[in-house]
This record gives sequence, C-alpha cells and structure tokens, in this order.
Amino acid sequence: MSSLQTIDWPVIVLVGPTAVGKTALSLQLVRRFNCEIVSMDSMQVYRYMDIGTAKPSPEELGLVPHHLIDIRDPDEQYDAAEFVRDALVALESIGKKNRVTLLTGGTGLYQKALFEGLFTALPAAPGIRHGLQERLEKEGREVLHAELCAIDPKAGARIHPNDRQRLLRGLEIYLSCGRTWSGLLQEQREQGQQKVQFTRVYQVALGCPRDALYNRIERRSRIMLEQGLIEEVERLRSMGFGPELSAMQSIGYRHVNMLLSGRWTRETMLENLVCDTRRYAKRQLTWFGKNKDLHWYTTKEDRSIAEDIEKYLSL
Repeated sequence: MSSLQTIDWPVIVLVGPTAVGKTALSLQLVRRFNCEIVSMDSMQVYRYMDIGTAKPSPEELGLVPHHLIDIRDPDEQYDAAEFVRDALVALESIGKKNRVTLLTGGTGLYQKALFEGLFTALPAAPGIRHGLQERLEKEGREVLHAELCAIDPKAGARIHPNDRQRLLRGLEIYLSCGRTWSGLLQEQREQGQQKVQFTRVYQVALGCPRDALYNRIERRSRIMLEQGLIEEVERLRSMGFGPELSAMQSIGYRHVNMLLSGRWTRETMLENLVCDTRRYAKRQLTWFGKNKDLHWYTTKEDRSIAEDIEKYLSL
C-alpha cells in the first residue's frame, strides 16, 4: 500500500474540450490568483510540436512559469504514470513558493490518474509498439481492433477502431506482460488506493454550446494550417521523427502526414482534421461529464468562475 500524500495548498483545475478557450481563461486566472501552470496535456509535453498541439505562444509562456511543456522528444513515450510523478514534483515546487497551482489541459486520463490514482506499473515496450504501428499501417485498424476484441473484449468494446493510440496501447500491454488492460484497470478499482489527497482544490470545466464548439474547432483547424502546421510536420520529419511514431499519429500530425504521403489532398486533409477533432471533443465531453467533482461553466462566465474560485479557496 502506498502512503497518502497530502497537497494542502490551493489548487485550481481547469479542463474542457479542445478549442473551447482554456488557454485564454488560464491566463486570466494566473493574473488574479498568482498561479503557476502545470500542463495536463498529453501532447504539449513534446518538443518541436507547437502548432498542432495548440501550445501556448512564446509570449504566453513568458508571462508565467509553465510546467510539463517541452519535456520529451517526439520519439519518446510518456504516459499517465509519468505525468503523475512529474506533476507532483511541480506541485511541491509551486507550493514551496506559496503560489497557487493551476492544473489545466484536456487529457482527462491525466486528471483521473492524479486525483483518483493509477497503476504505475502498466507496461510499455517501445519495440512492441513499433511493430504494432507497422502492422497498423499494413493491415489496417479493423484487423488490430478484432485482435484486441479477442484478447480483451471489454477493452475492445470500450475502444473505437479509430482511436489508434488506445488501440495500440491495449495490444501493447497484453503483448508486453500477457495480461489485459481491462484486468489491470479492474485491479486498480478493487485496490481503491488514492495516493494524493487535495485539501483545497476547485475544479472547473469549461464548455459552450455544441455548435459553437464545432465552429471554434473548424476555425482553429484553418488557423493552424495558416500558422504553418504542414511546415511543422515537414520539419519534424526532416529531424528524423517519422510518421510511424505515436506522437506523429495524433490529431493534426497524422492528417498532415497523410497529405505529405500523397494519400490525401489538402481539402480532404482539412475535412478529416475538422471531423476527427470534433469527434475527439465529443469524447472529451463524455469523459468530463462523468466527473462529479467538476463545476461546469460556459465560456462567457469568466467573472463567475474567478469569484467562485476565490470564495471556495478563501484566498
């Protein structure tokens, strides 16, 4: 049994779907509450991947210390267990300065791992992952998804064939240790060990009407292309970070790689980018909707958000 760690200084959590406006709100909260930011984004950990991950601009990064951004190269693995370890180090550092921690991002699994606990021993095997990626390209998603369903029916039912990252992860875990992802998660639930206890935390979820969110996604997708997303992917490839890497299979990067490989036109690439980003946002909303600790606000309620945080944390 792991010892319980207590975080007794103020912590603000800000989550929400992609493109909803978390970065702009986070900077408002930073100014009001003297925060440092801990990124809760599984893609912003990667160096050189700026436009497609909607990373804060250099100017925004310069306004306040940001933690867990640009800490890995694109060919390195990073998972929820590593996030929890690194986030706790950042939290301790911020607490010692008597500053408020602002945890913000859209990776719901990272939030769940930090607040509810997560196995730290989920296996990762880069060699196995690489082989699975090659099979994915040659055999297709349906073949690997059928294999996952046969090995781990619960995971197969939970993971959509289009969710390449989790599809590969489910197979990787089984091939690494001979145990299913669902079985390991069930053990976690049965153990029920929460390793971190937060005594002064207020969790905000930012939302907006679905149509408005979808319009924001389309607008941001176009802006990313205008800002040089295609050139960013070309630069990554020239640095030796190939399209087979997990990071290069994420939303935006996978789409541009399909364009650069000649499989899609620019028009098809943009259409699929917008569509897949919308699907991702829908999954995020479903995930966050199950979290009873979140306080939901719309994008127009920034004043209420700040007032409620101040009231709750008694700052």
